[in-house]
Amino acid sequence: MLDHALLDRLIKAYDVRGIVPDDLDTDIARLVGAAFVRVVGASRADGGPGTVVVGRDMRPSGPDLVAAFAEGVTSQGCDILEIGLASTDQLYFAAGSMGLPGAMFTASHNPAQYNGIKLCRVGASPVGQDTGLSEIKALIGQWSVSGVPACDLPVGTIAERDVLTEYAAFLNALVPLAGSRHLNVVVDAGNGMGGHTVPAVLVGLPLSVSPLFFELDGTFPNHEANPIEPENLRDLQRAVLDQGADIGLAFDGDADRCFVVDERGGIVDPSTLTALIAVRELAKDPGSSIIHNLITSAAVPEIVREHGGVPIRTRVGHSFIKARMAETGAVFGGEHSGHFYFRDFWRADSGMLAALHVLAALGETPEGTTLSSLLADYTRYVSSGEINTTVADQSAAIERIRSEFGTRPGIEFDDLDGLTVAGISASGARWWFNVRASNTEPLLRLNVEGADSALMEAVRDEALALIRGVS
Repeated sequence: MLDHALLDRLIKAYDVRGIVPDDLDTDIARLVGAAFVRVVGASRADGGPGTVVVGRDMRPSGPDLVAAFAEGVTSQGCDILEIGLASTDQLYFAAGSMGLPGAMFTASHNPAQYNGIKLCRVGASPVGQDTGLSEIKALIGQWSVSGVPACDLPVGTIAERDVLTEYAAFLNALVPLAGSRHLNVVVDAGNGMGGHTVPAVLVGLPLSVSPLFFELDGTFPNHEANPIEPENLRDLQRAVLDQGADIGLAFDGDADRCFVVDERGGIVDPSTLTALIAVRELAKDPGSSIIHNLITSAAVPEIVREHGGVPIRTRVGHSFIKARMAETGAVFGGEHSGHFYFRDFWRADSGMLAALHVLAALGETPEGTTLSSLLADYTRYVSSGEINTTVADQSAAIERIRSEFGTRPGIEFDDLDGLTVAGISASGARWWFNVRASNTEPLLRLNVEGADSALMEAVRDEALALIRGVS
């Protein structure tokens, strides 16, 4: 019998993820496979397609977990189509293009001892807590005691198919670089799945690619495959400067996120990339809606409006982004975390597609134009980045902030996701910050933005003192 504490630790808001084998083992993977078929109606007996497509990243625990998951799926009379080593967006491509539910075995940017499962319905539609994960969790708990109920259908089959070439061709058709000027590019794959997909996608394009850490190695011998942490971008920054490259690209472990370094070695804010890509998508589809979460820069909705688009603000998290894209028909969505979502890619996130957009935008400029100069128009404010603080009583800390700022004139509050506070300085400059609780840890996450560094730092320091209970 699986205890509730383990299931709570293992089943997150958007995926299954934990330490192998302490949290996630083959027995649990087998149960997840069987429960997934039932919850998403994958079986032909339930009117489903009868097949689940499965991919995995380079983590050593992947093959055994995939094999156990496949046993669970096939025990319910459903077939398995394995695409083997893949990025998460490659799995989304397979699920979307083939009209199948899918499972991607990855722990994304987490350390080597972790693994996990990202699940999606037919057409790459996400499975999260409110869209099936809670039901899967309940069945796993029940079946760990009673056993998986017998299925009347014959045991399913397992087949293999390589979709890497099709995936690369699809992305290149969405963002062609054929007319681009030649660019020198450094790519840091972090020993993750970018080392698998980048050579396939960028081959034959007007690019000279210098690879860093393309060897697939789930022990991450060089640095963690988590480019949101600045220390993990230092190798890329150094290589861009040493080689005089035009641009640097960094991917996380499963290559669904992309971070960018400019020719000066500067880290490009994902909000800047959101604004850039939004403008490109609006040029193709004028008047469209663009999704951004509430902690992206205020520059994003400003720029979207200036280019005739309709900005739509959402909570943080891919399930909220994708749901709002489906509701509104939005052409694109971006998050501060380096996730970028595309209507033409089944509303799924793709780090590689975002990278192609940035390469195309730079490649379309006159010879000698730098990435930093191209992006200057999209950078208007100064951001703190996300600051995490361990807090015993998250609600009390948020109420301290509300109480303190609520006494001041001109303050605006917003409770869409945590608490957002906005105001105007004595000089007339706008600032805002958001503080929200982590779903899985006793943390408060703070993001601050202001018109300049001094204003941002003053607001940041006051908010942090309130969060930490410092008088």
